[in-house]
Amino acid sequence: MIRLNGVTKDYLTEHGFHRAVNNVSFTLQRGEKMAILGLNGAGKSTLIRILCGIETPTRGTIERTMSLSWPLAYGGGFQNNMTGNDNARFIARIYNRPYEEVRDYIEDFAQLGKFMSEPMRTYSSGMRARLAFALSLAFDFDCYLIDEVIAVGDQRFQRRSQEEMFEKRKDRSLLLASHDAGIVRQHCTKALVLHRGRGKVFENLDLALDIYKDL
Repeated sequence: MIRLNGVTKDYLTEHGFHRAVNNVSFTLQRGEKMAILGLNGAGKSTLIRILCGIETPTRGTIERTMSLSWPLAYGGGFQNNMTGNDNARFIARIYNRPYEEVRDYIEDFAQLGKFMSEPMRTYSSGMRARLAFALSLAFDFDCYLIDEVIAVGDQRFQRRSQEEMFEKRKDRSLLLASHDAGIVRQHCTKALVLHRGRGKVFENLDLALDIYKDL
């Protein structure tokens, strides 16, 4: 279970405090799949950073009784002067997973070849995304967090990514932030609609998408 209770996030700007997330509450049970809908600036990215622990809320609480991934394909934790292999080794240590297993999965999934031994500052944005996506799926989480990154890489890589995420892990919980109504309908059963930092959960997915469309 993941439960948010009154989560609020304020930022200090040159014009004063800006409230990016305002008193958001919801519960996600094991196996549930929820969309996060909102226009740009509605608070989606802030909420996602709070959910995965990159940021802490100003107020409110988060209760987790199941493991939650970082956002799939998120590369913000990479060290650019380290090689792809060294970054993978570092994360494997954090999650107490044998590095050889993680390396083998990444090599098979991302197929970056010799670039795994090159510093990540030499990677293209597509190569970084492929490594980050493969690294995300190399670990077994109870709940996966996806932030608009389903269309990574070429068609072959996209097909395999969707198979790994939505078929092989169909029993896992999912938090999916997306502007694509088709993807939301295909993979989610309820939605959190965010508007100016405030959020409401709808069990009726069609109603949630209609409200989101009219924002």
